[in-house]
Amino acid sequence: MSVSKAVVDLLTAFRRLPGVGPKSAQRFVFHLLARDRPGAFQLVDSLRIAAETVRHCSRCNNFSETPVCSICSSPARDRTKLCIVETPADLSTFEATGAYDGLYFVLMGRISPMDGIGPNELGISELLKTIDANPISEIILATNITVEGDATANYLTELLSNYGSKTTQLARGIPVGGELEYMDQGTLVEAFQRRVPISKNSR
Repeated sequence: MSVSKAVVDLLTAFRRLPGVGPKSAQRFVFHLLARDRPGAFQLVDSLRIAAETVRHCSRCNNFSETPVCSICSSPARDRTKLCIVETPADLSTFEATGAYDGLYFVLMGRISPMDGIGPNELGISELLKTIDANPISEIILATNITVEGDATANYLTELLSNYGSKTTQLARGIPVGGELEYMDQGTLVEAFQRRVPISKNSR
């Protein structure tokens, strides 16, 4: 049985998403085409609008439809604290706890040589510009407690050692190998409250 080229192209497009294999892509496509045409049009419209309008905040590198996002432009945030996270999902998770009132910087990834991701593929240069341009007294490294997250934190610790700001990391009550976006809020609140200074000898 031949398959429409349009269907094949759609299957290929869905397989570009992380974690979506042939079976999952087939399930998504067949559901939208057979059961939910309005949902298919909504997906197309929403994706087109997001792709055309969403950029990176010039200060924190998070996704934003404006040059400076709502968090960075809020006068209620403590501008002397900067929390470095890997992804927008991590930022959203921390915001949901209400435990942190400072600013963020989103790396948009983590150092992972096996995946071809080094410091140059992350927002390191933008991070340094942000630190240079603002009176940061504390930098909080909130990378995931994974091999790649620790490698990223180690690199940043060395890079930021001469900037004069206090550098802390989340308390290790977070389980090793855990992804921050899946942590319960109580665990994250405690990790923030018990964050500790970083020394070169402790990592």
